[in-house]
Amino acid sequence: MQSIGAHETNIPGRLDRLPWSGFHWLVIAALGGSWILDGLEVTLVGSLSAALTNREALGLGASEVGFAASAYLAGAILGAIGFGYLADRFGRKPLYVATVLVYALGTMATGASWNFMSFLCFRFVTGAGIGGEYAAINSAIQELIPARCRGWTDLAVNGSFWAGAILGAAGAMVAADPGILAPSVGWRLAFLTGGVLALIIIALRRYVPESPRWLVAHGRLAEAEAIVSEIEARAGSTAPAAAAPPTPFRSAADIPFFAIAIKLVRLYPRRVLVGIVLMGSQAFLFNAVFFTYAMILSRFYGVSDADVGRYMIAFAVANLLGPLLLGPLFDSVGRKPMIAATYAIAGLLLGGAAILFDSGLFTAVTQTAAWMAIFFVASAAASAAYLTVGETFPVECRAATIAFFYAFGTAVGGLAGPAVFGLLIGAGSRHYLTWGYLAGAGLMVIAAAVEAMVGISAERMPLEAITPSLGQGDPSAF
Repeated sequence: MQSIGAHETNIPGRLDRLPWSGFHWLVIAALGGSWILDGLEVTLVGSLSAALTNREALGLGASEVGFAASAYLAGAILGAIGFGYLADRFGRKPLYVATVLVYALGTMATGASWNFMSFLCFRFVTGAGIGGEYAAINSAIQELIPARCRGWTDLAVNGSFWAGAILGAAGAMVAADPGILAPSVGWRLAFLTGGVLALIIIALRRYVPESPRWLVAHGRLAEAEAIVSEIEARAGSTAPAAAAPPTPFRSAADIPFFAIAIKLVRLYPRRVLVGIVLMGSQAFLFNAVFFTYAMILSRFYGVSDADVGRYMIAFAVANLLGPLLLGPLFDSVGRKPMIAATYAIAGLLLGGAAILFDSGLFTAVTQTAAWMAIFFVASAAASAAYLTVGETFPVECRAATIAFFYAFGTAVGGLAGPAVFGLLIGAGSRHYLTWGYLAGAGLMVIAAAVEAMVGISAERMPLEAITPSLGQGDPSAF
């Protein structure tokens, strides 16, 4: 290595050999809380969508609920890009508080909305905080968790979205019940609960250190050494530091976001294709279905506002169990076969359910049972998409890369989904909705085929072995 600032370190190897300890549980609890918040937010809007159309609340129309969901996703896109770039430039730790604070302010302001436009704006701000969380926090988790269990851990953390969904659905049951809270008040209190959870998460994150891998990549070896030594002491590691294999690095320069996108396409075209297809297809499926599920229950099955939460809880439980139960297989069976299988199975099941829905053969209960079966598998597939785009690109631009794929996938697959499905539901036709579901099914099957052909086998491998640091390859590459 001839570049300025080149160095070798055994810190990545020491992080990967650590025994599982309370430190790793802290990382999961403190950083993984962002997905719980996202699940809470999405479910509140989904479960309260019918209640928000009540004239005593905001009096929104079905299309306005859909556009509000799209505003949330638009904010998430811009938040991911901005905060993702900052996480690569200034480190993961400064973003631990900044992103969740933006979320807290946005969700509390949502509870104070007075009309459609204010609701739209505050949903945008809330989404910006959550989008930043996806980029900054996903990268930090992958860099702190040992390679042998990175797969199931990442899937479980991403799947915790549905723990938040259960909380959101339960809260919506109370908020939407006029016998407990007035329609003009219940939905406001529901959004305020997110702010309380955010304060708890901020308190926990004080104890999570900066990513040693990020510090090493920026030439701050002394700080990285101190952090890893402390983690080893807390984890009870007795192996000598010198036993860990050395890894070459070089100090990274600040890289403009769009330069990253261009260079990634040039250096890793197949990985870029896989990331775009996986993220885009799952974003369309989840955002289109989940953001509008309450309206479907209300419009087509006559489910009351107060009862929507019960169906949402059952749906969320299946989504939570999918990554938890299937996650270990992504480390044992492998990334490539499991990702391809989960995407394909979810797509085929969705296609079959769409035909049954069009034929009018579902009731509210059987429709929910079908969604539970589909999304048990699809939830693991979606979580694996975030795992893939995080672990298959260099540490120096990992957060910005996650942001790039999240933004692209959400813009193409997720941003349009809720608005389009809101319009389809407003039209009141099962046939129109069926075509929307079939489109989502087709995207999932295509993603499975792409993964099977050009996916990366990254199970149990160190991050630096999957994708070398910029210092391990051509120093001029970026």
